[in-house]
Amino acid sequence: MPETKQRLTLLSTSLMALATALTACAVGPNFKAPAAPKTASYVPGTLPPNTASSDVKGGDAQRFVSGLDIPGQWWTLFQSQQLNDLIARALAHSPTLEAAQAALREANENVAAERGTYYPSVSGSVETQRSRATAAAFGQPGSFYYTLNTAAVSVSYGIDLFGGTRRQVESLEAQSDYERFVLEASYLTLTSNIVTTAVTEASLREQITATERIADLERKQLDIVQRRVTAGAASRADVAQQQATLANTIATLPPLRNQLAQARNQLATYVGELPADYDAGAFTLDSLSLPADLPVSIPSKLVEQRPDVREYTAQLHQATAQVGVATANMLPQLTLTGSYGGEATRFSNVFNPASEVWSAAASLTQPIFEGGKLLHQRRSAIAAAQEAAANYKATVLAAFADVANTLIALQSDADAFAASADAERAAAESLRLVQAQYKTGGVSYTQVLTAEQTYQTTAINLVKARAQRYADTAALFQALGGGWWNRTDVNSNPSFDCCKGS
Repeated sequence: MPETKQRLTLLSTSLMALATALTACAVGPNFKAPAAPKTASYVPGTLPPNTASSDVKGGDAQRFVSGLDIPGQWWTLFQSQQLNDLIARALAHSPTLEAAQAALREANENVAAERGTYYPSVSGSVETQRSRATAAAFGQPGSFYYTLNTAAVSVSYGIDLFGGTRRQVESLEAQSDYERFVLEASYLTLTSNIVTTAVTEASLREQITATERIADLERKQLDIVQRRVTAGAASRADVAQQQATLANTIATLPPLRNQLAQARNQLATYVGELPADYDAGAFTLDSLSLPADLPVSIPSKLVEQRPDVREYTAQLHQATAQVGVATANMLPQLTLTGSYGGEATRFSNVFNPASEVWSAAASLTQPIFEGGKLLHQRRSAIAAAQEAAANYKATVLAAFADVANTLIALQSDADAFAASADAERAAAESLRLVQAQYKTGGVSYTQVLTAEQTYQTTAINLVKARAQRYADTAALFQALGGGWWNRTDVNSNPSFDCCKGS
């Protein structure tokens, strides 16, 4: 018995050493992340140092700072505690994040499960068998009964000769990386949507306020027209026209209030609440501050910062590993098995030395003919890897386009805001002068009506232009990756610290 155990131990050790030597290499391509595009800028030419400015609320210039790192909680740069609190509620209760977190846990568990194939499979069994046999084989009439008790430990170990198992684990690890960046993309999308929806709510409130103010001006103008009709200096047609103008202005309020309600309901959804239960305060443009310094990450860092690019990098990694799996499936498979135990007619004798039974075996299987199945599976894996590579390139191109579009929008929308501010001031002054002249009969009612319509248009445009600057700023932080590498409210992973100091 001791000698047998020693032989089994020696055999097991030798087989493990042999397995280690045989699994020193893995077939299939070794994955290497594609290099970042070699470009020094996101837009043609030179990016200006700052945007245009104007001397009205929300008209401050914003500076472009190359290489400036992005805070993990970038939304705090808008300096709104109300916004910070709302995002905190969303991060704690969003079902979208819950789903992404669960998917990541699932992927991590799949990796851990697959890693178990690196080790031998050991199982124990106890069996009792009652049988009836004939005595004819012994030249005797009749039959007899007997009981056979067996207790055994079995070991099976598939040696990863060509790295198929390791490639499968590698593929699942890449899937885990993918789910990690799906989660980061979910964080970024959620926070960005909340900021832009809060800006939309604030813009709609400002538009409603401006429209109500315009309606008040038009009511006063209607009163003036009616007094002039009484005095015989104006016609009833002028009154009807002013009444129609006022009615048209008031008619624009219900759609704005409807959009405002929809924005509030959308915010409720983002924070994981029912619209009827949503009780956050009202957002206004004055409650938000426009960040003065805008980060412009080094272009070579963008592929590391964007969660969607990292998602497609992981998908490419996964597809590459599957080529190795498919290749290994075409090659010989070596499996080692062994068992040790005892058999006896009485269970109490199973563990006696005389009842000892054991076996050791090695099998080598080489697929010879499977109708082209394995060959076509490998070709399919190669095609999938090529597809993933093309999708990665498309995602990188889209990422750079996003940043370029946002940088251009920040400049052009700042120019548009400055122009809108000038137009609103001029229209307001024109309306004031025309109304004063109309009281004294110096101008026709048509001129008053034109001035009113011009002022209404410029006032609303100014509100929209101001809100757009906030939305553009949020879009830039989103386009640059949102600073997830600086997050402090999620578990960090050293393998994802690539972007610090960018």
